[in-house]
This record gives sequence, C-alpha cells and structure tokens, in this order.
Amino acid sequence: MQKIQKIYTTLMNSYGPQGWWPLTPKGSTKTIHHQGPPVTDTHRFEIMLGAILTQNTAWTNVEKALEQLHTNKLVSPNQLLQTNKNKLAKLIRSAGYYNQKAERLKIISNFIKDHTIKTLLSLNKDILRNILLEIKGIGPETADSILLYAFEKPSFVIDTYTKRIFSRIGICEKNIAYDDLQKMFEQNLNKNLTTYQEYHALIVELAKQHCKTKPICNNCPIQRMCEKNV
Repeated sequence: MQKIQKIYTTLMNSYGPQGWWPLTPKGSTKTIHHQGPPVTDTHRFEIMLGAILTQNTAWTNVEKALEQLHTNKLVSPNQLLQTNKNKLAKLIRSAGYYNQKAERLKIISNFIKDHTIKTLLSLNKDILRNILLEIKGIGPETADSILLYAFEKPSFVIDTYTKRIFSRIGICEKNIAYDDLQKMFEQNLNKNLTTYQEYHALIVELAKQHCKTKPICNNCPIQRMCEKNV
C-alpha cells in the first residue's frame, strides 16, 4: 500500500498545497481558500455549516448559500435559530435540498448552543465522532469533514471522488464500505492533520480536473499508476 503515499506525494508535487477548508474572510461576503487553520469559533461553525450544505451538491453552490448567510449575519447558532425556516430555506436555495438543509442547519445550531465549541474541542476524536453521528442529517462523510477541518482532529474523509479514483486505480472495489476505505488510508499514512486535510483536498482537485465521471486521462498526474490505463 505504498501506492497511497506515492499518490499523495505525486498530487502534492503537481497541484501544491490546497489550504482547505474554504472560509469567508472577515468583512467579505466572498468565500476564498483560507490558508491556515480556523482561528475563531465563527470559522469553526462556518465549516460545520459548509459540511452540511455541501451534501449532494457542488461547492460552487455552497459558496452562494454561505454568502447569503453572511450577508444576513446568520453565521451564528443563535441567529440561525431565531430565523424563520422558510426564510432560511430561501437563502440557501442554491445548495439544493434547501428545506431539508434549513432544518439541518437549525439542528446543528441547537447542538452547538447546547454543547459549545470549546467543550467539543476538548473531546477525544472517536468520542466526538460518535456524538456527531448521532445528530440527524450527519453521516460519516459530514462528521469526518467537521472533525478534520472544524475541530482539527485527524479523521480521513472519504467522499464519492475518493471511491471513484481509488477504485479506478485498482486499490479498492467500487462498492467498498466507507469505514473500510477510511481504515485503508489511515493505516497507510502517518496520522498527521495536515496530510489528511491536504490529501482530501488534492483528491477533490484531481476529480475536478481529470477523474470525472467520464475521465480525462491525458496529462493526469497519476495516469501511470492507474489500472484503467494498464
């Protein structure tokens, strides 16, 4: 499984650091790739909102929804809870499934109001993961995104792109279980927060540029390692 580390090195050499998670800087309604860790509770909460909003949609749609939330000063648990659900749904319409996601944003707001980010930061990764998975609307991918980027705890995120790319490469089956593929990554990489963050972001970049549903293999940085081209 040295291939997993080799792919990471190759992608990093090809694309460079991605600096994820994208955050909105203070005083701006435009989201950018935030360089460095979240430094405020608002940053951490925004990441949690983004992790929910990005379910079943592209990040460009999430950016529009987050811009609306910032414009209306709603990147706050208290403000979100005080906002009418129908109004909130309209503001995040670009992210799709907006009625469902409006409910989930209120649920996560209530959760943060009850627990506080400071308390959650002090918890062991596995304990916090189990707590997150008990929240309605949060599955493994969303929980791991929140853990990795909002709470800076090394939990490797598996998404559709990861399964697509690594099954094409020949490292796993297309229908591999989430936990099994996550374990494969975590057993073959140093348990390092930055590596986990960058690797996930690099996988997304590779999927955007080359490993689409219909792959564009020409000039793909890992073409020689892919079984599809053997």
